[in-house]
Amino acid sequence: MKRLKVTVEGKSYEVEVEILDEGVAEGVPRRTASGASSRVAPPAVAPKPKAAAPAPAAGGDKTVQSPLGAVVVSIDVNVGEAVTEGQQVVTLEAMKMNTIVTATGAGTVKAILVKPGDGVEEGQVLIELA
Repeated sequence: MKRLKVTVEGKSYEVEVEILDEGVAEGVPRRTASGASSRVAPPAVAPKPKAAAPAPAAGGDKTVQSPLGAVVVSIDVNVGEAVTEGQQVVTLEAMKMNTIVTATGAGTVKAILVKPGDGVEEGQVLIELA
């Protein structure tokens, strides 16, 4: 078994692939012991199912969630600061690429739940807005 990471439409999935014929190229005809030709079919791989993202807290509060599994590079706002929808609030890094996370709506930063250097999962709440 080999573990691979596959990205489909910007979403990354970890998959396990069993290699049946080591060294035989996929889709290339090969000869069987009887001399007949056959093709190697690509293995069927299903994406790893995602856990449902947590729902926003009750009472009208809003949350900013991580769009992917990554490491927090910086927190770009402070508790009590007013933010507008689309304003940069967190910078994440995954696979040596930075991802800017923006506020999901206007409000005031109620709580910052992560700090630089923390590893976060997709859907994890990073910031609570009031």
